[in-house]
Amino acid sequence: MDLGSTALALLGLLLAAWTAAAAWLMIAAGARSRGADAARRTARRLGRLLDEAPTAALLVRSDGRLEGSERLAHWLGFEQLPQFLSELSKHPDRGLTGEQLDELTEKVRLAQKSAAPFRMAVTLPGSSRSLALRGSLADPQVSPGGAALIWVFDFSESEHELAKMRNETARSKSDFAALVGLIEAAPTPMWFRNPDMQLQLVNKAYVAAVGAASAQRVIDEQIELVEPIDGVSPSAIAQQASQSGEPVERIVSVTSVDGNRRRFRVSDLPLGQEGVAGYAVDIQEQEDQAREHRAYREAQRSMLDRLSVGVALFDGQRRLTFANQPFRRLLGIRPGAGAIGAAFERILSDARDEGRITEVRDFPSWRKEHIAWFEAGDTQEEDWPLSDGTHLAVVGQPMPDGGLALIVEDRTEQLSIAANRDTLLRTRTAMLDSLFEALAVFAPDGTLQLWNHSFPETWGLEPEALDRHPSVDTLLAEIQPNLARPKQAKGVGEVIRSATLDRKERAGRLQLADGRTIEFAGIPLPDGNGLLTTLDVTANEQAEMALRDRAEALEAADKVKTRFLANMSYEFRTPLTSIGGFAELLEAEVAGPLTDGAKEYVAAILESVARLTDQVENVLDLSQSEAGLLPIAARDLSLLAFVTGVARAREDAIEAKNLSLDLTGSQSLTLSADPRQLGRAIGQLLDNAIEACDEKGRILVDLSKHDQGVRIVISDDGRGMDDSELARALDGMRAEIGSEGASRRQGLGLPLAKQLIEAHGGRFEIQSRKGVGTSVSLWLPRKPR
Repeated sequence: MDLGSTALALLGLLLAAWTAAAAWLMIAAGARSRGADAARRTARRLGRLLDEAPTAALLVRSDGRLEGSERLAHWLGFEQLPQFLSELSKHPDRGLTGEQLDELTEKVRLAQKSAAPFRMAVTLPGSSRSLALRGSLADPQVSPGGAALIWVFDFSESEHELAKMRNETARSKSDFAALVGLIEAAPTPMWFRNPDMQLQLVNKAYVAAVGAASAQRVIDEQIELVEPIDGVSPSAIAQQASQSGEPVERIVSVTSVDGNRRRFRVSDLPLGQEGVAGYAVDIQEQEDQAREHRAYREAQRSMLDRLSVGVALFDGQRRLTFANQPFRRLLGIRPGAGAIGAAFERILSDARDEGRITEVRDFPSWRKEHIAWFEAGDTQEEDWPLSDGTHLAVVGQPMPDGGLALIVEDRTEQLSIAANRDTLLRTRTAMLDSLFEALAVFAPDGTLQLWNHSFPETWGLEPEALDRHPSVDTLLAEIQPNLARPKQAKGVGEVIRSATLDRKERAGRLQLADGRTIEFAGIPLPDGNGLLTTLDVTANEQAEMALRDRAEALEAADKVKTRFLANMSYEFRTPLTSIGGFAELLEAEVAGPLTDGAKEYVAAILESVARLTDQVENVLDLSQSEAGLLPIAARDLSLLAFVTGVARAREDAIEAKNLSLDLTGSQSLTLSADPRQLGRAIGQLLDNAIEACDEKGRILVDLSKHDQGVRIVISDDGRGMDDSELARALDGMRAEIGSEGASRRQGLGLPLAKQLIEAHGGRFEIQSRKGVGTSVSLWLPRKPR
């Protein structure tokens, strides 16, 4: 029992010890794990710091193996760092050149053997990257076995800046040397004063201007080029420029070595704390030229004032500097409006207000185009036709100083003369070409000068043969084959010579080979030339013969017409008289009583006979009037009573349509006329007025006196006629109511009335408006002509 208890106690102690040991081991393992994590984090942080550092480490072992970062490989142009040092120069566009690798290998070996540090700078081939190498023997804790540790720095930007600074320094030295040489060689005196305003540097021109032996003597003795002015020395003025920080410029007179006084423009330029520089420019010749230029300009402007052409000068700022009186007058510039200094735009605007420029639709654009004349490289010319008929020629001449000379000339009279001359020439040419006569002008030497289109056609010549302006002999040689008698060409030449040399008129007549007859004449002209006029009279001869034949035919026809009218007057009237007589016998019941129906027929026959008789009378009278055979048996008439009787004869027709007829006139109006013919004329017009009026219409008949006779006006307010209807009515045609066509009138009212009035020596006038009415005016002399 005791042994068992002891064993159990020992076993419990053993288990407890084991548990304690396991717990301690677990605690120790956790602490170590936390330390390892911290070490790893520290290692990563240090590695990241190395990656972000401006340098990269390269470890070269004793066997030439390389250890380094990818960033260094990228600096050397590799994707991955080569394994050995010797592989850095295997690629021509990456790594190091052969010379650079040899130098680096030698320095690495020396460092590995003797622990001597080294420095080296390389520029990679094919790149602008520059690297600085700092090498030494590596610490045994870093790499045991004698490895070399190289720190690589990328100083490309610093290298560029240093190269740039070296270049700028070299250029500055060169520029300074050139500047010193330029100042020394300058033809104008130049100098430099130190902060104490003492002369410290002068050039050769300064030494020569003051007549000194050398520049050193000028500096030692402080010889001034410019004399004190009003007690103020040049150094005091330089001090003022230095204090104000602004350049000081002045024009002074300087006595030269030869004793002459010359004008200089002296400038003092402050250079900060360094001092003041100065230079003097000789402007004596400029002032002499300026005086000469002013005198020349005044003489020129005095001359321009006496010109009839308008001239104005504008400066580079487009301001008026000069304008003569013709310019002011032509552009309508009022006194005081175009004062010196006025802008070019204002001059154009004032001229437009006065109507002295051409009419334009867009004046601002037009003015802008003319402002561009100041910058134009060549002369600008324009014509300005004005509204009052004036024609101005405008020339704009750009000046070297940026200004403009504007020249305005009134060419109205010249253009008028030229237009008249051109019109005369064109009129002469057109007149010559339009004449039926063939014309040619010959010079005193017999050369053809001028001809019209009819000349070559009349003589049977080719127009191209005259373009060479042939002589008389050459022209006659070409005309001769076209003559019926070639020898007559000599007569043509004599006529031309007589007109050009003898100054006498001669004429002739000849016949061409084609049967035409030609009349020609030579006429001396005031300018010494001779005119040959030619006329083809063939048609005249034929026309005369035809006219004679036609006159004979007309005489025969007139006789036939006279006999026809006489016969027709008998032939028409005899049957109508017989018909009317038998109808009257029937109406009188000579042959026995008539029924009511028969009486109506007889009345209709009598009415038709009366109408037909009237129409026959109209036709015969109209025919006789047109033939000039209408007999006029004039006698004195009281016009008012006569017209009243004509109107009363139509009283039934007037009352049938309930019309009103107003007759006005004086009892004293008389005239000599054929009562029958005048009554028929007035009656026809009244019949037309009655027919044209509607129910309750109005007709007005006015009788009045005029200077040479009487005037009868018959007007109505009927339906009227338009122009085409009136023309047809005067021609014997009228439009039928309710139809579109035209038919021959039953009675020839208007034409017959017109013929009857004109047969009395009167005048017939008619006016009509559709829907308004018609008015007819008859102008009759007191006695028929």
